[in-house]
Amino acid sequence: MQHKIDYYARHIKEDIPAGIVVFLVALPLCLGIALASGTPLFSGLIAGLVGGLIVSFVSGSQLSVSGPAAGLTVIVFNALQSIGHFQGLLLACVLAGILQLAFGFLKAGVIASFFPSAVIKGMLAAIGLILIIKQIPHATGFDTSFEGDEDYMSETAESSFLELFDALQAITPGAIVISSVGLLILIIWELPWFKKQAFLKLIPGPLVTVLWGVGFNEWASNSAATWQVNQSHLVNLPVSGRPVDFFNNLVLPDFSYITHPQVYIAAVTIAIIASLETLLSLEATDKLDPLKRLTPTNRELKAQGIGNIISGMLGGLPMTAVIVRSSANINAGGKTSVACFVHGVCLFISILFFARYLNHIPLSCLAAILLFTGYKLAKPALFVEHYRKGMSQFLPFVITVSAIIATDLLKGMVIGMVIGLFFVIRANYHAAITMTMTKSKNGSPYLITLNKDVSFLNKALLRKFILLVKDNSKVTIDASKVQFIDHDILETINDFIDSAADRHILIETIDIHGKHEIKQHQEFVIIEAEHEEKTLAPGRDLLSSSG
Repeated sequence: MQHKIDYYARHIKEDIPAGIVVFLVALPLCLGIALASGTPLFSGLIAGLVGGLIVSFVSGSQLSVSGPAAGLTVIVFNALQSIGHFQGLLLACVLAGILQLAFGFLKAGVIASFFPSAVIKGMLAAIGLILIIKQIPHATGFDTSFEGDEDYMSETAESSFLELFDALQAITPGAIVISSVGLLILIIWELPWFKKQAFLKLIPGPLVTVLWGVGFNEWASNSAATWQVNQSHLVNLPVSGRPVDFFNNLVLPDFSYITHPQVYIAAVTIAIIASLETLLSLEATDKLDPLKRLTPTNRELKAQGIGNIISGMLGGLPMTAVIVRSSANINAGGKTSVACFVHGVCLFISILFFARYLNHIPLSCLAAILLFTGYKLAKPALFVEHYRKGMSQFLPFVITVSAIIATDLLKGMVIGMVIGLFFVIRANYHAAITMTMTKSKNGSPYLITLNKDVSFLNKALLRKFILLVKDNSKVTIDASKVQFIDHDILETINDFIDSAADRHILIETIDIHGKHEIKQHQEFVIIEAEHEEKTLAPGRDLLSSSG
């Protein structure tokens, strides 16, 4: 215990400044993600609080930061629409946390390995596109259909692109200026020259965007009223007269929804997607860690489960480990989980004492942050990258994106998984067995190589190769690289050996004996190999038909 205290104390001078930087990045993101999810803005801050104050200590990661994630916005929004009540959604969040706890105890931390990378990236790209679509009304100050208009938001979540043109009919000039300049600030902050400046690295772009939005709106309210953003387009957090009033603003889940089937569908969806995003974020964070520490994945699933249970019980959004805040922590010099805890403390102080000031933030500058986040999730370079990798990566990626936008996230993921698994099986089907022809003094023998574990899925390919073998030829079947050969494959090889004499085919087998039982025949005798390209190692069998 003393060793741990000394370890954290040694890095405290780096962790406190890093925690403050993460807080400045997290504050606008917590508000923006709640906005995009169609939930009270206070729920985003609660999730950030739980991620900082609780998950940071339960987690085994030293650098990961947890909180509301852009990747869950579409899921949360659709779940809210299907359940019909925010407190029912909170119950789904609690149940999702219980499922994540179960995942951790069942050691399901390897679950991410079973999802093709192209499908996961396709999911994130689709979420990015939907995020962009949903935020355009807020970026333009669209009064006709605003965050309270659930029908409009539902249509945009389902990709009714034509509805976006309606946003141009009732724009607010001040909102357009705030969001446009905010986007420009975020773009400039990502330029390589800016990133090289030590001082500027400590000032997060989202914070500058928020300060710009507040400053412009305050100026407009005093000097140019026509450019002012209306009160309805500002952040609206409950303001506590006393710090103790904070607890009066907490919302409990409604357990009467326990019989609502949509609650369980939402809980399973949130648990699976949140777990996947967490595991992917952990993998990226561990790669960025200067000390190259590894995070125990099963412990992290348990930590996220505890976090989501507590967040749901207090009125917060579902959470995950998030790479944006985690990378900000690393870039700011964070070394231990104390930095994440400090960010939680700063969020708590801001809610208790500065809520009235947060209510001056225009929604349009939060929309600019989310538009930029959506672009980074779905940038054109990502599509080009997958195209260059070949159709086996590009098609699952594009089909996943299209399916999610055309249907919903869960159906789209199922479609993407089916396509992705098809290409995985197809790749394995072709890679497990290969056949080549080699030149030798006695003709052109065939070499059939079993390259890795060969399952029944490869039986059709093996039969195809056998049918290509011409009469009066020689065949070598090399199993030296194989750890497992399925019974169906052995049976097919046996059948080939049985029929070889009738076709005057000489058959040589390497390393099949000893790996698996394969019947031998009296008519086979040992002969010398006459290959130019390979010499058999001692002890290997060389079989030939007497034909």
